[in-house]
Amino acid sequence: MPAQRIIALDAMGGDHGPEVVIPGADIALVRHPQLEFRLFGDEAEIAPVLARHPRLLSRSRVIHTPVVVKSDDKPSQAMRRGRGSSMWLALEAVQKGEADVAVSAGNTGALMAMAKMVLRPVADIERPAIAALWPTVSGECIVLDVGANIGASARQLCDYALMGAAMSRALFHVEKPSVGLLNVGVEEIKGVDEVRQAHALLKDTRDLPIDYRGFIEGDQIGHGAVDVVVVEGFAGNIALKTAEGTARQIAQYLRAAMSRSLLSRLGAMLARGGFAVLKEKMDPRRANGGTFLGLNGIAIKSHGGTDAVGFASAIDLGYDMADSGLLARLTADLISFHGKLDAAVEK
Repeated sequence: MPAQRIIALDAMGGDHGPEVVIPGADIALVRHPQLEFRLFGDEAEIAPVLARHPRLLSRSRVIHTPVVVKSDDKPSQAMRRGRGSSMWLALEAVQKGEADVAVSAGNTGALMAMAKMVLRPVADIERPAIAALWPTVSGECIVLDVGANIGASARQLCDYALMGAAMSRALFHVEKPSVGLLNVGVEEIKGVDEVRQAHALLKDTRDLPIDYRGFIEGDQIGHGAVDVVVVEGFAGNIALKTAEGTARQIAQYLRAAMSRSLLSRLGAMLARGGFAVLKEKMDPRRANGGTFLGLNGIAIKSHGGTDAVGFASAIDLGYDMADSGLLARLTADLISFHGKLDAAVEK
């Protein structure tokens, strides 16, 4: 029988607040009937929306707070004014053991700053990363960092490799996940210094629980060339949003092409089953949700502009992460890795 899990939701986060968060939680509850929810936010806004979802109402508790982190708040502002906010309290519920996962569609920088303060990094991690599930032709891979940090040192890129591999083992049950460093080419002379230094370090630590494959290029991500793609947050975020935009662009092209003439509309009707499968695979809402890796607790960042279906996907990811035993694996891997990396650097 699946374990009961408690999900803490920042009900005020994102572009639409409770109007998306609550229907999204209701969708997730259908998939995982054992879930319970803690909804943090303005009860006056939450209650009328929650009343429209009686199934969710019976599995939820509202914790009122009038304090909300705004989408345009700088992380420093959020840290000063955001204690006691819906975002802070959702994270604090995880820290206190009152919830297994916190999910927010709010301000990314504020969420990362608060998560580092409330949940604390593990195993000397300097910069936790956001890891995203990325659809590929053969299934899914994990890409990190997709926006938590701008820039990364060689050691931090190596940490990302280990964190991504731990997530891959936990979610996909891959014993020794394959890992690649995203670069402008596969030749060893290419790339910025930090990427080339990380490449050298990962090559010299062959007894790690990863199958390091070297450099990969952007077009190889969707091909499923590796289980884990490592990249610093600036480039990773651009890659993620470019892929999402391209998926929507192709969908628009297909709709336009299939409605151009009577013959094309007839063809679309005959092929509607195939188009339905294609639409589902290309839907960025299916992969919505980034995991903050490297913290003593599970925090999920949902896209701020997503709808209820997308927010439900972020909750699904949080549930899977909690159920996988990820944190124990990740912490053990990082402690072992830092010892081996330090020994390799000293040689």
